[in-house]
Amino acid sequence: MPSARERRLLVFAPRGRDAEVIARVLTADDHACTIVTTFAALSDEIVGGAGAAIVAEEALHGADLARLRAWLDQQEPWSDFPFIVLVAHAIGLPADDARARLRDLGNVILLERPLNTSTLRSAAASALRARRRQFQARDVLADHSRTASRLEQSQAALLHLNETLEARIEERTRALAQANDRLMNEVIERERVQLAMVQFQKMEAVGRLTGGIAHDFNNLLNVVQGSMDLILLMSKDEVAKQRAEIARRACQRGGKLTSQLLAFARNQNLNLRPIDVASLFGGVRELLATSLGPGVRLHFAVDAACARVMADANQLEMALLNLAINARDAMDGGGDLRFEAALRPPPDGLPPDGDYVRLAVTDTGPGIPPDLVARVFEPFFTTKEVGKGTGLGLSQVYGMAQQSGGLARILSAPGAGTTVEIWLRAAGAGDDVADEAALAHRPLHAVSAARILIVEDDDSVRASMVSSLEALGYQVAQAPDGESGLVMLHEGKPDLMITDYLMPGMTGAELMRHARSAFPNLPMIIATGYADMHAIEQVLGGDILLHKPFQLSELASSVEQALGRHRHAA
Repeated sequence: MPSARERRLLVFAPRGRDAEVIARVLTADDHACTIVTTFAALSDEIVGGAGAAIVAEEALHGADLARLRAWLDQQEPWSDFPFIVLVAHAIGLPADDARARLRDLGNVILLERPLNTSTLRSAAASALRARRRQFQARDVLADHSRTASRLEQSQAALLHLNETLEARIEERTRALAQANDRLMNEVIERERVQLAMVQFQKMEAVGRLTGGIAHDFNNLLNVVQGSMDLILLMSKDEVAKQRAEIARRACQRGGKLTSQLLAFARNQNLNLRPIDVASLFGGVRELLATSLGPGVRLHFAVDAACARVMADANQLEMALLNLAINARDAMDGGGDLRFEAALRPPPDGLPPDGDYVRLAVTDTGPGIPPDLVARVFEPFFTTKEVGKGTGLGLSQVYGMAQQSGGLARILSAPGAGTTVEIWLRAAGAGDDVADEAALAHRPLHAVSAARILIVEDDDSVRASMVSSLEALGYQVAQAPDGESGLVMLHEGKPDLMITDYLMPGMTGAELMRHARSAFPNLPMIIATGYADMHAIEQVLGGDILLHKPFQLSELASSVEQALGRHRHAA
């Protein structure tokens, strides 16, 4: 559609008031009119855009039409600018001169003067209507031109697409293959994680169940062992004492079993103490002799200069058993399995100024591929079939070594067997602690006439502990649960409180917290066969943790230690 500037009428009548009259008449018909006063101005306005021009004949006298004629000659094919020329019937221009000038203007409508208003209006409307159709033709041609130019671009794009079709198909196929590979890897990884989570949840459930069983079993062992210790302490019958010693040793073996169950449940802190490696290997040999089968040949070697190691005996024994079982499976039930121990310079990853013992378990199996060596210590990672292993054995070995202040590593190559090394800190002179034999034969007696409060929910365990402490010469009061124990504390403060951890209602840790709030200097011992070690550690402070089942000598030592700390602090 033409713009407002392209719809206007130009009026060029320089003499008199003709221009004003013409403009007033045409404006009344809603035509936009622009009055110009020179021929140059008329040419500028036409070039700038207009609908038609009304020109008085006298304005053409002496006018230079060159610029206007050049523009008219260069009009687009759709354009034919209209002129309305007002001529005087009587005067007029000479015929030849007027004809020549009107021919230069091109599209001309002649109106004779004097003008009739209706004639002027009709001529102006006709000229504008013709010019508007020219603009419509321009717009149509422009649309066609634009359409052709999209079309041309589309054809070029189509040609380009056809030329690159094979390459794009190959690229898209490659991208889809990569996406499919990523998706499959994600699916496989998700399935692995889900299986690991299910396995983890199963192991957690089994661990909780195992811990609960260990707790009850420890209480039973504690009663039996306490009774045997009292018989050994008080009986004069040598036959009875011999049988009591046999039962006491059986209780110790049962305590080791429950300790291993608690280690499996991961609810027991490491009890680091000097361990004689030769004795440890001797115990491992007895356990493995019947469990690995006749196809596995065992070899043990302990260097003469090998020092004792700082470790938890039960955890270390379990680690060696795990390694032996893994080696048996790797050797498919047959081969040589060698256990070695020697004092060696520490490898990278350990402080260079310490003394360390290298414990090594070497098999003659097929070895481990290099890409798997770095992953074997990961929890739940296993190369065994589903149902044949949990993938926790080696991770427990690694965790035990780390918790003990050492490290574990694997040396293996395909076809060359596998060696698992456990590096542990060598025990020094300052690490000596009383061993079980020394505790068993130490003099047992009360160090003072101390008053001791026992808080234990198991009647048999409580009775055994009361009898043991009274036999040692202590004054003993007892409570069956935490609430009752707290009441008895307020009724009369004892010199020492011994409490179980796992009790209905208030736990031993909660009882210790309340007791410490009321009696900040009261020494306490918490005895447990299964516990939330995190909860105990939060309240234990400088007090003593006594693991069930305990010997009478261990109980006496713990009581003496607790009372001694209290006297020293006082």
